[in-house]
Amino acid sequence: MDYKSGNIDLHIHSRASDGSLAPLDILHLAREIGLAAIALTDHDAIDGAKEIASAIGLETDFTASAGENIINKPNPFFISGVEISAAPPPRIKVSGSFHILGYGFDLDHPEFNKSLTVQQAARKNRNPQIINRLNDMGVDISLAEVAAASGSPRIGRPHIAALMVEKGYARSIDDAFDNYIGKGKPAYVDKPRITVEAAINLIRSAGGIAALAHPGLLTVALPSRISDLIGALADMGLGGLEVYYPGHDGNQFAAFFELARVHNLVVTGGTDFHGEVNPDIRLGTGRGNFNVPFSVYENLVTRLDS
Repeated sequence: MDYKSGNIDLHIHSRASDGSLAPLDILHLAREIGLAAIALTDHDAIDGAKEIASAIGLETDFTASAGENIINKPNPFFISGVEISAAPPPRIKVSGSFHILGYGFDLDHPEFNKSLTVQQAARKNRNPQIINRLNDMGVDISLAEVAAASGSPRIGRPHIAALMVEKGYARSIDDAFDNYIGKGKPAYVDKPRITVEAAINLIRSAGGIAALAHPGLLTVALPSRISDLIGALADMGLGGLEVYYPGHDGNQFAAFFELARVHNLVVTGGTDFHGEVNPDIRLGTGRGNFNVPFSVYENLVTRLDS
């Protein structure tokens, strides 16, 4: 296979966070469909990334020898990744899923691992509160049922939603979020988040590049604009912007591509694949008409090397 002519996916979730597939199943699927490069970007977790790196014989410190670890071993090509839930800058009012992607960092970095453990605990601690609120609304499910049905060591709202669908309390996962557990809904429970500046610094301290995930899903209140937000993040050390995303339309793609150029941010992209948790989005192709070119991966690696 000519890997440089292939497509890539740098935004993927596994059962190590809130996806439905095991990390190695994702690796096998990526090989099966011919993806040229992947990054596993589980929410606040890197256990799955460590599992894949070990399986394909890569060192976990991607910052020490990027040329050896990233360039010369197409299995497909693999780079460390994570998606951190963060609080937006206090002076800019932002609504939507505010997440920072990290790429190419040392998977064994002590401070990085310690901070993610704190984030994971925050996610875990809110699950019983969500279940209690659902029970009060007449939804008869338990945390043990969710864990058993998900098969995941770390459960989240998508797993709760999937069980609600299975037991007939919601028509679909979207329905469960829209009427029960989405932000602002009766069973929603927020969780503590680190500041975005802390998230960016954490990724950089571990030798990686921080990128703003799916900017098109964010709503920035006037008089601020999305460009003001990205500029502020760039001043904090943001190094990338997720321009390629299935939820971005043509106008958004063009606007974000220009903002990446203006602020000297490397362009990233991926499907935000979760497996059966969101069956409309397929690995590598999104809804079937999406692709991220290999040049995006090459540019990311070049930025990491520099």
